[in-house]
Amino acid sequence: MITVELNKADFEYDIHSLVKAFYPEQDVLVKAGSREDFPESFFHLVILYETEEITFSFYQKEEQMLTGKTAADFSDRRTTKNRLKQRLYELLSDFSGRKLPWGTLTGIRPVKIPMSMLEQKKTEDEIRAYMKETYFASDEKISLSIEVAKREREVLSGIDYENGYSLYIGIPFCPSTCLYCSFTSYPIAQWKNRIGDYLDVLEKEICWTAKTMQKKTLNSVYIGGGTPTSLPPEHLERLISMIGRHFRLFDEQERIVYGENRLLEFTVEAGRPDSITKEKLQVLKKHNISRISINPQTMKEETLRLIGRSHTVEQVRESFHLAREMGFDNINMDLIVGLPEESMEDVRCTMEELKKLRPDNVTVHSLAVKRAARLQTQREEYAHLHMENTWETIRLTAEYCAEMGLFPYYLYRQKNMAGNFENVGYAALGKAGVYNILIMEEKQTIMALGAGATSKVVFANGERIERVGNVKDVTQYIERIDEMIERKRKLLENR
Repeated sequence: MITVELNKADFEYDIHSLVKAFYPEQDVLVKAGSREDFPESFFHLVILYETEEITFSFYQKEEQMLTGKTAADFSDRRTTKNRLKQRLYELLSDFSGRKLPWGTLTGIRPVKIPMSMLEQKKTEDEIRAYMKETYFASDEKISLSIEVAKREREVLSGIDYENGYSLYIGIPFCPSTCLYCSFTSYPIAQWKNRIGDYLDVLEKEICWTAKTMQKKTLNSVYIGGGTPTSLPPEHLERLISMIGRHFRLFDEQERIVYGENRLLEFTVEAGRPDSITKEKLQVLKKHNISRISINPQTMKEETLRLIGRSHTVEQVRESFHLAREMGFDNINMDLIVGLPEESMEDVRCTMEELKKLRPDNVTVHSLAVKRAARLQTQREEYAHLHMENTWETIRLTAEYCAEMGLFPYYLYRQKNMAGNFENVGYAALGKAGVYNILIMEEKQTIMALGAGATSKVVFANGERIERVGNVKDVTQYIERIDEMIERKRKLLENR
């Protein structure tokens, strides 16, 4: 554990995030108090807020190891926060002997910085200088964020944020729960007799949303989870049909129609290869679904078993080839780097397998272990597992994606991410996922339906964002659907 003592409560989140970025394997406790209020720790950091300066003192086994200070003006919180993080970063870097690829940036959406500056007509040199001087970001990550920002602007150039919106539908069922996963998901085998009940109340929420948003243009639809294709074919058919019908997306053959001033994209996470069948893909193809995901996470058989994925590498290949044969021309594949017991060579082998398949999108995730995941809640049981991510591994995935003709088009970060890196989506030209960019850039309202889904309503062209979530528990969602709808109604009335 690492402990941080403050003389008054302020900037706790920023301090915690930065210390955790340097020491992801350690628990970090940040609070106002005195030394006796803290447990024994790997090192103890004392931060004192004075009238015009902030001082830092590092202690290890009661011995003072390092000190520093920075000027402060608490009437200007933004500048003071930047100075605090800059000086703390320098001291942590000296103490640990490490540098972070993203410098002091610990937020989820670093691309918002170059995106905003590009919109202000700043040059790339100005953006590079600002991100280097303000956040100590590496040249590599600055270049990546600028490239992603430019591609995002291109993809979103024709979207009317004010008069458009996107739709997320959550299907919280999975074949099994992975070792690293903290998403709200329920074993499909245990819920097979209540899927109809779930779809009944989901349709009620869909119907209300379609009527409420009928004067807006629906730009993208994303069905996620969980694993949507864990639904039996007849239930998947019902789900797609009721979305298409209520939102008026169908032509006479119940095929989704795309085009200018209409829907741009409809994604369904096929996700787990062991949930994919020809019958389910036929349902999606029948309705002209434009984009699907088939997510191996890794192409190493031993890792799949270790993390609780019940599919095989061969099933990944079979599912992908089947989807291609049926005419799906925009297939995403998710990977995770930093998985337990995986080396850089294992990642290379996975990328070689993907290179043979030639997916249209590849999303590379750096492992982020959430508090509710078994890797975290049962740490003693899994303490022997080795997990590592490196700059070299991240570069390797980027190089392979470039060889496959895929370009980075969206990027986000998560707490407790292995190696303090990022998740990057790569796509072939014309195949970028519109919804993925919109959910990251927060410029458009996203109506999210289903158990555990969180809607984000954008006010005043992005100046304010309000969130409203549905309950995570499926039974509670079914019983309290009217309350979930009422929450959204109240939020939208305040736009």
